[in-house]
Amino acid sequence: MNLTEEAAEVGYISRSAPKGTELIEAIKKLKAEKNAVILAHYYVDGEIQELADFVGDSLGLSQAAEKTTADLIVFCGVHFMGETAKILNPSKKVVVPDFNAGCSLADSVPVEEFAALKAKHPNAVVVSYINCSAEIKAMTDIICTSSNAVQVVESIPKEQEIIFAPDANLGRYVAHKTGRELILWEGACMVHIDISLDKLKQLRVEFPDAMLIAHPECKEMILREADYVGSTTALLNYVEKSDRQTFIVATEAGILHKMKMAVPNKHLIPAPANEQNSCACSECPYMKMNTLEKLYNALYYELPEIHLSEEIRIPAYKALKAMLEISK
Repeated sequence: MNLTEEAAEVGYISRSAPKGTELIEAIKKLKAEKNAVILAHYYVDGEIQELADFVGDSLGLSQAAEKTTADLIVFCGVHFMGETAKILNPSKKVVVPDFNAGCSLADSVPVEEFAALKAKHPNAVVVSYINCSAEIKAMTDIICTSSNAVQVVESIPKEQEIIFAPDANLGRYVAHKTGRELILWEGACMVHIDISLDKLKQLRVEFPDAMLIAHPECKEMILREADYVGSTTALLNYVEKSDRQTFIVATEAGILHKMKMAVPNKHLIPAPANEQNSCACSECPYMKMNTLEKLYNALYYELPEIHLSEEIRIPAYKALKAMLEISK
């Protein structure tokens, strides 16, 4: 029985969630009744962030998932994030609001092709960005996030060959920061590479006092233009601590919700996407698949559930644990 059939059998597909404030109260009630924890990435809608027990980037969410004492983990983000929580919590039930909320970056690294790259470099240490599938994590020596990628690479002996996957833009940024030569997998995030450099330049003319801050998944030409480059959490911290008042934020627009809460008097401008994008700003369609109604149903039915074989989970756990030890 596949996931859709399983969900349909228990009425998951047809059930109507409450509306408005009743929906929010119903989610809170279910969370308490089931001893559940809601983890949410900065990129999901603000209404979900406000209900979550913890909101963060991939590193912070991994740390929160490892520490939780909840019986049920509801992960509002994308599929690989739910897998990461399950890798770290094999005895707990992990569900996601939408099983089809994937990740273009994770999809850019097929297992068989990655295995072929590893076979060409049998002595290389494999560093994989956390934005990858559980199968790729299982083929990895140490995971990294954008918060600690430089630290992870610097922890590896200088004479050691390194494969870095799947985000090539992050890899090039890390190579530049560390002076290391990395074997890069040419993957990319559809959101970050769709940010328009031409439109950014126009914004800088329109707002000459604005600071351009960018996530390292952006293209190299955008990072060269940026006044500051950092992970999602680092961008948030930078805006909070800076005495500047106007910022152009080159990452997924969901982060602006937390930024506006932290610095309500500052002017925050989302980075513009290319013409072909239907949205004027840079939004991840997968992150936006998370809704309050789906969150309610995930809590109510405890579906869709993340399942992983121990054959995949155990080596993936070792790679994640290596990262978490470095990041303490």
